[in-house]
Amino acid sequence: METVSEEERLKTAKRFLRKPEQIGRKIGFAELTPLHGQWIREMIFGKEDYTLQAHRGSYKSSCLAVAISLLLVIHPTRNIIFLRKAENDVAEMLGMVSKILRTEPVNDLAMMLYQQPVRIASEGNDHLSVNFWTSPMGAQQLQGIGLRASITGKHAWYVITDDICNLTDRISRAERERTKLQYDELQNIRNRGGRIINLGTPWHKEDVFSKMPNIHRYDCYHTGLLTKEKIDELRQSMAPSLFAANYELLHIAAEDAFFETSPVFTDDAALLRDGISHIDASYGGKDYTAFTCARRREGKIYLYGRLWHKHAETVLDECIAEADRLMCWPMYCEDNGDKGFLCKEIFARDHWGETYTERQNKAIKITSFLRKWWPKIVFLQGTDPEYINQIMDYTIQAEHDDAPDSAAVCCRYWDQIEWW
Repeated sequence: METVSEEERLKTAKRFLRKPEQIGRKIGFAELTPLHGQWIREMIFGKEDYTLQAHRGSYKSSCLAVAISLLLVIHPTRNIIFLRKAENDVAEMLGMVSKILRTEPVNDLAMMLYQQPVRIASEGNDHLSVNFWTSPMGAQQLQGIGLRASITGKHAWYVITDDICNLTDRISRAERERTKLQYDELQNIRNRGGRIINLGTPWHKEDVFSKMPNIHRYDCYHTGLLTKEKIDELRQSMAPSLFAANYELLHIAAEDAFFETSPVFTDDAALLRDGISHIDASYGGKDYTAFTCARRREGKIYLYGRLWHKHAETVLDECIAEADRLMCWPMYCEDNGDKGFLCKEIFARDHWGETYTERQNKAIKITSFLRKWWPKIVFLQGTDPEYINQIMDYTIQAEHDDAPDSAAVCCRYWDQIEWW
């Protein structure tokens, strides 16, 4: 059957799959883009373990179905174990693979490699093998398994997981721990030299993705697959914590959260003109540097926020540029910790800084002013998603509160100042 060496077979396959998204479109996945082609090539030709996190509706499972189908043809000696959370979800993927194997582009590749078309030699809801498959053990080439099924004694060259983490993991610590234990078991079934490929969407800070290597993240803002209008529609259609998990690949607290309603956005930067700005400075460690521009108009407070896991001095020039762009001066800095150092740096750059001494408890400040104004806050488009989600994640026990603290200072300013 095999007429060329493995090296020549791979060279031929790589030439054939220079742009695998085009193959995918011919197969029937019309929405695939060059980004999807990148994902498919990594699944087929990558050498290291690979974890793909992408937002809902990004066609990652479609790419996986194309990749599995082509792997069955390109590597007739390497078997695949495919896992999903539930066994009934496994049949869906195997059915898709079966259909793809019958398409013209896949058979064109088979003819190039073996001078004969693909034929499905064995097929069921949980298994599939093609005519090129050679196994001394009589095992199936592709075996589908639910995550809770027994994997004792099984081995595979490719171990592929798809959505083994779901809503249940988000709301149940026991389920998260169970999923992680099951994932650990997969290390024992991967052949020496083989790969583990993971696809899915994260649901919780401590879910199974915390154990997965080589993570590549693609949120809804960077794939180009969703318009701004569609993103806004999705944001308004679900709870903030669900939108963050499903589309921004971020985690915000659902329980005990102070800010449960979805944020509102505007494109009009002029609404912040003649406002103020504020820096909540980090000088190292786990804290973030948060920067906020704010303006009160007609009973609403307009906010623009940035967030960096960096020392404040390294991002000060960027903060100044943003304050200039939005005409939000002066820039306020707390002097409790740095004795006015940051404000002096602002003056050294020929800009207007103001210091203040913070005497109010942080939690009281956030709950008194930011929470009070939350229904009337409008964010400027371009605000860092991490900034907003740190606010949405805020509870009394929150690990990080730099963004809500900075926003609360600005809300307090506009709440108390007698300017109108």
